[in-house]
Amino acid sequence: MIDRNDVVEFFDRLAPSWDESLVRNEEIITIILDCAEISEGKDVLDVACGTGVLIPDYLGRNAGSVTGIDISPKMAAIAKEKFPQPNVTILCGDVEETEFDRLFDCIVVYNAFPHFRDGAHLITFLSGLLKPGGTLTVAHGMSRERIDAHHHGAAQHVSNGLMPAEELSAIFARTLEPVRIISDERMYLVTGRKNG
Repeated sequence: MIDRNDVVEFFDRLAPSWDESLVRNEEIITIILDCAEISEGKDVLDVACGTGVLIPDYLGRNAGSVTGIDISPKMAAIAKEKFPQPNVTILCGDVEETEFDRLFDCIVVYNAFPHFRDGAHLITFLSGLLKPGGTLTVAHGMSRERIDAHHHGAAQHVSNGLMPAEELSAIFARTLEPVRIISDERMYLVTGRKNG
């Protein structure tokens, strides 16, 4: 079982060098943003936003507002410093214990899902934060196998491993309509839509 304090400590330690060690694949990022339906005027929630890796992408697509939340105080502090725009809000805390003042059109969990203690509970909770017609996207910029191998070392104590995309899609189906599944040698993604 993942310990929340271990997660905070792990990512606080990595925060100062996080942006320097970042590897981005622009084509994969574009696919993720397209599947998540990030577009003009949308209210976006970035869960486990880290230092705000995707925030420039949301702003580049003219999102109406961006709310980023991260459990690591050091990650959140860096993101807050980087993005002073009035339509960007950075929060520090556990997303599942946070009361939000709005619902969202798009919720994205990027490169972070294995670090949550109970993935099924997280999906149910986030589904409740979506506007009708809104999308929830869990995505990774590499394959499931590479993510698990990457987490097998120093991050092993703060990762549950990444479940097969079909298994995650079945969890989505409890509260959302799964609309896109990608799990190949380049990336991993499940997107669901809130009907009604």
